[in-house]
Amino acid sequence: MSNVYYVGSEPLTFDSIELILTQNMKLELSQEVRERIQRCRDYLDRKIEQQDGPLYGITTGFGSLCNKNISPDELSTLQENLVKSHACSVGDEVSPVIVRLMMLLKAHALSLGHSGVQVITVQRILDFFNNDVLPIVYDRGSLGASGDLAPLANLFLPLIGVGDVYYKGKKREAISVLDEFAWKPVRLKSKEGLALLNGTQFMSANGVFALMRAFRLSKKADTIAALSLEAFDGRIDPFMDCIQQMRPHPGQIETGAVFRRLLEGSELINRKKEHVQDPYSFRCIPQVHGATKDAINYVSGVLLTEINSVTDNPTIFPEEDKIISGGNFHGQPLAISFDFLAIALAELGNISERRVAQLIMGLRGLPEFLVANPGLNSGFMIPQYAAASMVSQNKMYCYASSSDSIVSSNGQEDHVSMGANAATKLFKVMDNLDHILAIELMNAAQGMEFRRPARTSPVLEKFLRDFRKEVPFIEDDIVMYTEIHRTVAFLRRYPL
Repeated sequence: MSNVYYVGSEPLTFDSIELILTQNMKLELSQEVRERIQRCRDYLDRKIEQQDGPLYGITTGFGSLCNKNISPDELSTLQENLVKSHACSVGDEVSPVIVRLMMLLKAHALSLGHSGVQVITVQRILDFFNNDVLPIVYDRGSLGASGDLAPLANLFLPLIGVGDVYYKGKKREAISVLDEFAWKPVRLKSKEGLALLNGTQFMSANGVFALMRAFRLSKKADTIAALSLEAFDGRIDPFMDCIQQMRPHPGQIETGAVFRRLLEGSELINRKKEHVQDPYSFRCIPQVHGATKDAINYVSGVLLTEINSVTDNPTIFPEEDKIISGGNFHGQPLAISFDFLAIALAELGNISERRVAQLIMGLRGLPEFLVANPGLNSGFMIPQYAAASMVSQNKMYCYASSSDSIVSSNGQEDHVSMGANAATKLFKVMDNLDHILAIELMNAAQGMEFRRPARTSPVLEKFLRDFRKEVPFIEDDIVMYTEIHRTVAFLRRYPL
């Protein structure tokens, strides 16, 4: 398989993005894409020469300064000033994988041929990506409308020889790295600074990375919940296909099928039960986990549309002879979706913690707090506290960023999405969910030992054996936080 990905030659998919990131693929522009980019640039140059009236952001100032006309000999300076003045992102440094995603997504959007940039501008972004020259970007400062102005400005300062980058693990001035590669700073032409800064690539990059992680978390939640069901001596009935078909939400049907597959061949699930039904946290897994699957799939559809869109402004249509100032930079579709995803993932943690609580109550033949000598030993009492704390914290993180807006740019940009805030807090929800699921796994695995010699399914027995290689059965009280950390690490690398 070729180790080259041709940017703009085909729509991006999550699979192609994962391959680019994990296989260290190099990015290139095909001749067709180069011609497409150049065709739009040539059209814009002609239009500027012929146009009598102002063109927003091209021959005018920005935002509320849109009525300030700029002379032809200052158009390049206008664009460089834009990048410098807008580089206001603050907070924590954005992780390298997000920076790489931002560059990939921006290069792809510019390569669609409606932004008016030079070929060299897109090529230099690819040069940075291919040589692991990573601009330093910070995670706060975007309103999620007019695009992600502040973080994207920080991302592209190094193109013009300003700002800082990481190269070979060291923080360097951008100009020194450009000199090392014999790259001249890009001399931005009209519209180019706006094309680089206007767009949703900070939101989208965070969203793509979060979504890829969300798919994995959903699978982990199913596997761990199946083990909890076995430890609790639960029933298979709520997972039968016939009941899912009576309410055929796709995620619910899928969850039922996943659990039947995970539990196939289990001695425990098939033995006669004394109880006629299970608590909601077990019985309603298809409905709750299924709703999260549907939410993840919805958000994936929104993101696929977004990352294959042109989101800078104005948008240039060479074939139609139009330059239109619109609002494709507005992050509302992403903001609402990310808030939705946060709620959906938080619910996986919410129901997981309830299963933990059921397992430690001393029900159905299990000892209190899952330890053989409760009283002298506290066993799994306090891990449930920790899980409950994180569940509660996730409820705070589920405040809808998309319901907020603050007027900016002297009232010209009077409604914003706050989609960047929605994107970055997703990772806080997911980090908590990682730990909540780890605590559930510890409880489920501990509970299973009290069901011996009965066995669960071959799939879950293998999962349990692999887990036990790293985290032991707990007979007497030990320091628990180290075991929680080991369990989190196990789950993050375990292939499901």
